[in-house]
Amino acid sequence: MAKSKQAPSSNTDPLRAVIRRLSETLSSQLQAHQARIFPPTARKSIRTFTPAEVAKLLGLAEGYLRTVVSDLAARDDNDFNPATGPGNRRVYTVEDIAKLRRLLDESTRGARSPRRYVQNRGPDEQLQIIAVMNFKGGSGKTTTSAHLAQYLALRGYRVLAVDLDPQASLSALFGTQPELDVGENETIYGAIRYDDERRPIQEIIRKTYIPGLDLIPGNIELMEFEHDTPKALLQRRSDEPIFFARIESVLSEVESDYDVVVIDCPPQLGFLTMSALTAATSLMITVHPQMLDVMSMNQFLAMTSDLLDEIASVGAADRNNWMRFLITRFEPTDGPQNQMVALLRSMFDEHVMVNSMLKSTAISDAGLTNQTLFEIERGQFTRSTYDRALESMNNVNAEIEGLIKQVWGRS
Repeated sequence: MAKSKQAPSSNTDPLRAVIRRLSETLSSQLQAHQARIFPPTARKSIRTFTPAEVAKLLGLAEGYLRTVVSDLAARDDNDFNPATGPGNRRVYTVEDIAKLRRLLDESTRGARSPRRYVQNRGPDEQLQIIAVMNFKGGSGKTTTSAHLAQYLALRGYRVLAVDLDPQASLSALFGTQPELDVGENETIYGAIRYDDERRPIQEIIRKTYIPGLDLIPGNIELMEFEHDTPKALLQRRSDEPIFFARIESVLSEVESDYDVVVIDCPPQLGFLTMSALTAATSLMITVHPQMLDVMSMNQFLAMTSDLLDEIASVGAADRNNWMRFLITRFEPTDGPQNQMVALLRSMFDEHVMVNSMLKSTAISDAGLTNQTLFEIERGQFTRSTYDRALESMNNVNAEIEGLIKQVWGRS
C-alpha cells in the first residue's frame, strides 16, 4: 500500500521573517501592557510607609519617632508635615523619610558619639560595588538586585543601580521600559564603548522615584559590547583600558557621588560579566536550591575561575572583599530543598548567607506589574503573606548591609 504524501507546510516564510514577525507582535503587546499599567503621562512612584516601617528604617523605637515628629511639627520653622492615613495615623512618603533622616542627622551633629542617620561613607571608606550574578536564569538575580538597591537607599545610602543585562528586567522594575524609554547610547555601553561615540557616564545616569537611588538602564544595545570587544582586542590602543577594566574605569568617575553600586549582571559569562567582576568589590551569587540549578552553578563556578585566571594573568586586579551565595525562592517545608541547602552550607560554610529569600506569592504577584515589595500595596495580600515576604527580604538585605559596614570598619 503506497504511503500518502505529507501535505506541504503552508508557512513558506524563512525563519528570520517568522522570528521578526513574532518579535514585533510581542513588542507591540508589551508596549500596550506597559501603557495600561503606566500610561505615558504617568510616572512610577512608591507607596507610603507606616510609622512602624519608618521607625525600623531609621533604627528608632516607634514611640521615639512619634515624639520626634511631634517636636518637629511644633517648631516655628517647620516644613515637615507628613500626611495622615486611615485612623488618623501618619503615613510617610519616601521624600518624608529622606527629609526626616537629614533632620535627625543634623540634630546629632556635635555630639560626642553622633548616631548615623545619613549613611554617606567617609573618605577612608571604599565605594562598595556589588555584582549580583548567576549563570542560570530564574534564580531571583534581578529581584535580589532591585530590592537590595531600594533597601539601601531607604536606609540612607547613596546607591547606583546598573542594569548590565540586555534583557533589562531591572530597568523595567524601576519603571523604565527598555524599548521605549532607553535610546541609543543611554545604557552603560555608551560610556564603555570603544569608538568616538563614547560619552561621559554622568550623562547616562538617571534619577529614580526614590531619593538617593539612581539608575543606569539597560536594553539590547548592551550586546554591542560583546560584538565589539574581539575586534577591539586586536586594535587596542595602549592608552585605552582593556575590556575587563572599562566598567571599573567609568565608575571611578562618579565614585564620590555614591556609597554602594549594585550591578545586575547578565546570566552569561561574556565580556560584560568579566568587566563587572573586575570592577566589583563583592560578589553575590543567587542560587535556587534544586539539583539542576546547583549543577548549573557548578559549571558557572568552574568557568568563572578559569576566566578570572586568564584576565589576572594580563593584569586584572582582585578587589574582592567578600563573596556570598544567597539561597533564593526557598520553601522551608520542602524536604529536598532543605537537604540541598544543608549540603551547600556544609560545603561552602560562611560563604552561604545566614538568611535566605523565601519563595512568596507576594513577590511573584508584585513582579506581574513590575513592582517590588517596597512598592506594592500591602492590602493586595493577606497580612501574613506580605509580612512574611517583606521580613525575609529585609533580613537578607540587612545581612548584606552588615557586610558592607564590616568592610568599612563600622560597628
